Amino acid sequence: MATVTEAINRAARKLPIWPLYIVLLIPVPWWLWLAQNGGLGREPIKALEQELGEMALRLLIAGLCVTPLRRHAGINLIRFSRAIGLTAFAYVCLHLLVWVGLDMSLLWSQMWADILKRPYITIGMAGFACLVPLAATSNGASIRKLGAAGWQKLHRLTYVAVLLGGLHYILLAKGFRIEPLIYMAVILGLLALRLPFVRRRHAA
Repeated sequence: MATVTEAINRAARKLPIWPLYIVLLIPVPWWLWLAQNGGLGREPIKALEQELGEMALRLLIAGLCVTPLRRHAGINLIRFSRAIGLTAFAYVCLHLLVWVGLDMSLLWSQMWADILKRPYITIGMAGFACLVPLAATSNGASIRKLGAAGWQKLHRLTYVAVLLGGLHYILLAKGFRIEPLIYMAVILGLLALRLPFVRRRHAA
């Protein structure tokens, strides 16, 4: 097992990071093509919104996996965490842009009314607000300015953002759907691994 872990870590160290941005964003042009050619069903804008939102949540969850993988399995993928986080933010922005530009047709007064009236939109916007400072400070200059401890403290907002994202997905679902609940269960499980008593138990 240690040999496999070491092999994964060696391979991860050799891989360049920039292709990961391209690979993770490949679905975007594909979904746009499908939306224009009838491949996303009868409501392509809603479907596109959903695909972008789900991908954002998957990437946020993938970002949450990095620390437990290192701590509990010895697999160190920390050098990819910035790319995963920034790509997740890009998907959240695209999800929001589709809602603002295509779904709501830039009807700002209607959008503000919906943000205040509909809890799932309010929660989604709160999650987006949490991600903005994280994306803005995902660079070396911000780490130096905030200090490692301050930067890590700020980036714990990720936990809040991903929880809000999971809740947004649950409330958005019409009727009973198991998939949003599975996402939330995974999020809660990954956050539970960060609890102090779980970390102490593993260390012991």
